[in-house]
Amino acid sequence: MTVSMQLGNRLVGEHDLPYIIAEIGVNHEGSLETAKRLIEAAKRGGADAAKFQTYKAGLIASKFSPSYWDTSKEPTTSQYELFTKYDSFGEAEYRQLAEHCEKFEIEFVSTPFDLGAVEMLEPLVKYFKIASADITNPPLLKKVAATGKPIILSTGASNVAEIDAALAILRAAGARQICLLHCILNYPTRDQNAHLGMLTGLHNRYPELLLGYSDHTLPTEEMTSLIAAHLLGAVVLEKHFTLDKTLPGNDHYHAMDEFDLARFQVKVKKVHELLGPTREKSPIATEDLSRLNARRSIVLTNDLKSGHTITASDLVAKRPGTGVSPMSWDEVVGKKVVRDLPEDHILTWDDLAKS
Repeated sequence: MTVSMQLGNRLVGEHDLPYIIAEIGVNHEGSLETAKRLIEAAKRGGADAAKFQTYKAGLIASKFSPSYWDTSKEPTTSQYELFTKYDSFGEAEYRQLAEHCEKFEIEFVSTPFDLGAVEMLEPLVKYFKIASADITNPPLLKKVAATGKPIILSTGASNVAEIDAALAILRAAGARQICLLHCILNYPTRDQNAHLGMLTGLHNRYPELLLGYSDHTLPTEEMTSLIAAHLLGAVVLEKHFTLDKTLPGNDHYHAMDEFDLARFQVKVKKVHELLGPTREKSPIATEDLSRLNARRSIVLTNDLKSGHTITASDLVAKRPGTGVSPMSWDEVVGKKVVRDLPEDHILTWDDLAKS
């Protein structure tokens, strides 16, 4: 059975074109107008969803929480201080952003980082995204699951036992549709640390779940990380999104812009075409003629008289495959022919005695 789940207006299956989430996060830097411009740019680039982050500094981090990002790009060394810069949006602003997304026909999503945020966002979103850092936060997991809405769970910095535990909590609390995102919780993630091969491990352990990838590598012209992730089974692709990658701050320099996203759309559609609609090996319809004419049949090496008992020296395997298959070679040897047959005759079962 094909794995699928409902994400907004799209039913996303494991063999579909990727569902792309433009992770705006807090790259609006507190400006509602910038946030709206980012939504419009994400739509132009071809994203399915524009995602934000909903938190209050005092609820997400203590005043003594150290950084875990590249401080040469974002010099703030306190999580509390950094989050304080960008937690100005409240319910009114998120409602406006949701309305703006609806106007431009792109899905509004925002990651909640506290229980109040879940309650505030619940009427505004069609599904929830849970950040990697909250995979070990049962109160938040339960609160999100209790909404009954589909969930995308990021797995950065987690081990299998933690993923198992989070899934058990979510399911016990009411979650029915869950997508797992492979993620490396480094900002940025170096290519050698992306470990996209872990997608294979996730698929093997959780074959019933849709898979995705949340990317923190530096964007390239080829968007190789996202292409490779899709080839390995990631159908939900999330990447930070900005209007200007040269802006200072934690989430601009490793983000994509609308031009990166538009190039990726062209490339991934080509790759998706090459992948095809199934992963099960079988001949396709356009190979029918090849199966018939490029394969071999048992062909006679010389003239045979009616009643002759066939020996191996009477036979050769030649194209086309319209006669008796060489797979039946041993069955044919020792049978009698029921009529005179010429050299190079393509043997059929009607040429042979039944016993």
